Amino acid sequence: MTSSADASLEPATGESGRGSDVVQSLARGLAVIRAFDAEHPELTLSDVARRADITRAAAGRFLRTLEQLGYVRAAGRTFSLTPRVLELGFSYLSALSIPEIVQPHLERLSREVDESVSAAVLDGGDIVYIARVPTRRIMSVRITIGTRFPAFATSMGRVLLAGLRAGSLDELLEASALPSLTERTLTDPHALRAELDRVRAQGWSLVDGELEPGLRSVAVPLHDRRGDVVAAVNVSTSATRDSVDHVVNEYLPPLQRTADAIDAELRLV
Repeated sequence: MTSSADASLEPATGESGRGSDVVQSLARGLAVIRAFDAEHPELTLSDVARRADITRAAAGRFLRTLEQLGYVRAAGRTFSLTPRVLELGFSYLSALSIPEIVQPHLERLSREVDESVSAAVLDGGDIVYIARVPTRRIMSVRITIGTRFPAFATSMGRVLLAGLRAGSLDELLEASALPSLTERTLTDPHALRAELDRVRAQGWSLVDGELEPGLRSVAVPLHDRRGDVVAAVNVSTSATRDSVDHVVNEYLPPLQRTADAIDAELRLV
């Protein structure tokens, strides 16, 4: 007979074979960690339960376990992550040479255009920042390594989506919600696919106020030695400071030169 404690470690049952291999306790523990982000660095027990979609009792057990392991600290009624959570992503980043290669190129590009520049990879329907050189704050949300945004509404996300094979893109888009983030956000699936076709053909993407009002950015893809799109780099600026024509004419050429230089190094990896 299986105890309730042991049952929490057993694979979840489901209709599909894939579901039968999912360990629910691990999935819920990771959901607790993901409940914290740049906008929610400190959460109460109730906040964690709501954001992780679990009961308060379960949230309490996971938080106490994570606290004992050193991944969470408690201060009164609130909880926050500790720097130790960086260990969870270090193995990926240490095996991935892209951030190390990209960073010096981004620093040179930022000095050339005097704007914030970034690099990101695709993770499901989101982009994840892997390198960044900020010059000024142009978004309400502070962007750091690991920050995630919906790919469909970002310039880097669109070049990454456009670089997917047709089958992978169809599967991802069918599983993705397309919420209206601003009044400019492109949410119609057919219009988005047409835009991705255009991005694929021209080799770059410009997004104007679709992720956040007043934010303009232009992005190009990065390729590995096989020619596959593995990451993206962008230049982002404020609509009040730079026109669309200025972004395309003044920022895109040096951005493309930077991407070419990075690609040349990635081909050696």
